[in-house]
Amino acid sequence: MPTESFHTTHWTRVLAARGESSDAKLALSELCEAYYAPVHAFILHSVGKDLSRDLTHAFFASLLERDTLGNLKKGDGKFRSYLLGAVKHFLRDEWVRNAAAKRGGGERPISLDTGPPNTSSGGGLSVEQISASDPPGDAFFDRHWALAVLGRALDALADKQGSGAPFEALKPWLTGEPVDISQAEVAAKLRMSEGALKVAIHRLRRRLRENVKTEIAATLDSETEADMAAEMDYLIRALNY
Repeated sequence: MPTESFHTTHWTRVLAARGESSDAKLALSELCEAYYAPVHAFILHSVGKDLSRDLTHAFFASLLERDTLGNLKKGDGKFRSYLLGAVKHFLRDEWVRNAAAKRGGGERPISLDTGPPNTSSGGGLSVEQISASDPPGDAFFDRHWALAVLGRALDALADKQGSGAPFEALKPWLTGEPVDISQAEVAAKLRMSEGALKVAIHRLRRRLRENVKTEIAATLDSETEADMAAEMDYLIRALNY
């Protein structure tokens, strides 16, 4: 998706996924593929490794089989919040179904904490933590959502730049990865001046930021730069959870 089009892509990817047409099913399939990782991470964090893969597949199958987004419209908020709420409801329903099916059967149902609703994401199921050091469930989901957005933005940048040696050499300075080589050494390897390398990194950072804006705008119900800036700030905080 071209970065220059982000002003016109607000909510369109989500709205395109409504209905039963082949185009709608394709759009929904693309959404599922784009955000499989954060959903799986949240379910894994909630129920453990043994059940997580099957439950993630079942969740997305339920989205693909039914017109789940049919009632969504502009004004309904952020898609990430909607998706997190949908996952929580799915896990709650799965717990109820398993508890009913296995009651008295000697099998242990899915272990979920059905305590008070977590109001930070509009209610739903509060999941148990895997360990005391883990972040809260909502923050955990948002971090993996942010990683998915950043990953897609990087992929789009690599597609445009070419994912060869020059891009891979500069990539650590785009993502904040630890580096054990100086920019001067990289510049020498790429046969360019250190000044030219710094300019190249600056340009790539700017393009990456625009790609992230594109990804956010495609599922953000917002028309203002202020809301976009707030969501960008939230994404950066989420990456640090």
